Amino acid sequence: MKILVAIDGSAASLQALHHVLGLLHGGMRASLVLGNVQEPASLYEVVAVHDVEGIDALRVAAGADMLAAAEALAEARGCDYESEVAGGAPEHVLVEMAERYGAAGIVLGARGMGTRPGIGLGSVVLGVLAHSKVPVTVVPLPALAADA
Repeated sequence: MKILVAIDGSAASLQALHHVLGLLHGGMRASLVLGNVQEPASLYEVVAVHDVEGIDALRVAAGADMLAAAEALAEARGCDYESEVAGGAPEHVLVEMAERYGAAGIVLGARGMGTRPGIGLGSVVLGVLAHSKVPVTVVPLPALAADA
């Protein structure tokens, strides 16, 4: 069984990974897919830079950087995992990624990098909940961290 964990570099996404690692430590058998989705280049970026391939390379590098902490946590726990940096609308790409890997579920933090604290679930979470064909687990930040 595979579980997709959405990693965007936020504390909430790492909390989601800690949740899954706790389940694995408790006896659940699964391998992980650590997924990061980079938004596509804006028209302004394409016009200003004139190098779409260069922009894409920077986005892949940024995604790999965001995945580094999650990969280190999975390795420290001895968990099998795969990583992928993809591009597109995160709420759709995460659902597609789960289908492509045959994931039995998707786990994400309640709020990601683009969501202001205190406003509830993020737009990516709501989109994944609306479109996923597999169960979705939304992991909140601990109360003290969420209030900070």
